[in-house]
Amino acid sequence: MYSRFIAMGSSAKSSSPITTHVLNTGDGVPAARMALSLHRLDPRMAIWNLLTIGNTDEDGRCPGLITSDAFTPGLYKVRFETGQYWESLGQSSFYPYVEIVFSVSDADQSCHVPLLVSRYSYSTYRGS
Repeated sequence: MYSRFIAMGSSAKSSSPITTHVLNTGDGVPAARMALSLHRLDPRMAIWNLLTIGNTDEDGRCPGLITSDAFTPGLYKVRFETGQYWESLGQSSFYPYVEIVFSVSDADQSCHVPLLVSRYSYSTYRGS
């Protein structure tokens, strides 16, 4: 089971332990209205469970990805629908989507997962 949400604005406070910020580096702007989803790996069955779906706001952020209560140690994945994003701008791209997989060992930590994306490249890093 997953929860569905749509980010309502950059002023919305997020207490989510997982945050993201997507920047369109080709145009030098936030990647607004990019669809994304958050998943957690079930280690017993080796399958990804969908936790949340949403869209980035006008600032390229997606608040409220997961609650502190639902945040547990494990492997997580954020899938960014980059192909749809570029199509919505009337452009093509090389990557139909980008998946960033990361490990959480301590549920008291917070994880910021930024994505820097252009039509033909992307990068990420462990943010703060």
